[in-house]
Order: sequence, then C-alpha cells, then structure tokens
Amino acid sequence: MKFLCLAYEDEKVLNDLAPGDWKALREETLAYVEVLQKSGRLVLTNALQSARKAATVRVRGGEPSVLDGPYAESKEQLGGFFLIEARDLDDAVAVASRWPSARLGAIEVRPIEEALPEARRYR
Repeated sequence: MKFLCLAYEDEKVLNDLAPGDWKALREETLAYVEVLQKSGRLVLTNALQSARKAATVRVRGGEPSVLDGPYAESKEQLGGFFLIEARDLDDAVAVASRWPSARLGAIEVRPIEEALPEARRYR
C-alpha cells in the first residue's frame, strides 16, 4: 500500500539553523533516503522550493484566480514529500517518524487512493 508523507516545515526554523546543524540534518536526511531506497520502500521523494515561490489557483464561475504563495496562513508550510510503500498506516507512521525533519516540523501521512472512486471522492 502506498502512503504520501507530506513534510511541513517552518522556513525560519530551518534558515536559522547554524551551518553545521543544517549540514548534519541534510546528511541525516540523505542517509535515511538511501536506507528507504535500498529497502525498496521509497517510491519518490522531492523537496519543494520556498512557499514564497508558490501560487494557489482556484477556478470559480469559470474564471481562474491566482494568489501568490500558499493558501494556508501558518508558520509551517509544505516543504517536501516522500511516497512510500508500507503494510498499513501504523507502518507508514513508523517510517515517517524516523524522517529527520519531523523533529523540527510535522509529517502528514495519507494513504494513496489507487483509483478515483465512482460513488464519492471521500469515503
């Protein structure tokens, strides 16, 4: 079963890390990525550029509306993601809890919907 893990981070917290602390966190993250790859559990992972470079698009009444930045007003923004294979939610949470930046932010773990349901979007 696939799970998408969304890494929420406070850009200020990461930007305020001492260079040595950032280097250590980066190396720890890359090492964990390698562990997940070698175990066959990691499907894909990417960091995202700053939320300041984001745009939020909505279409209402056939007209697009674009806002600069992310939709949510919060300190923590989506900083990246990793898509994993796990037995179940508990297993996926265990994998996410070892992601290094979880100590500084939050990781949202959501099961992947393999196909768009016919009856309703959310069950």
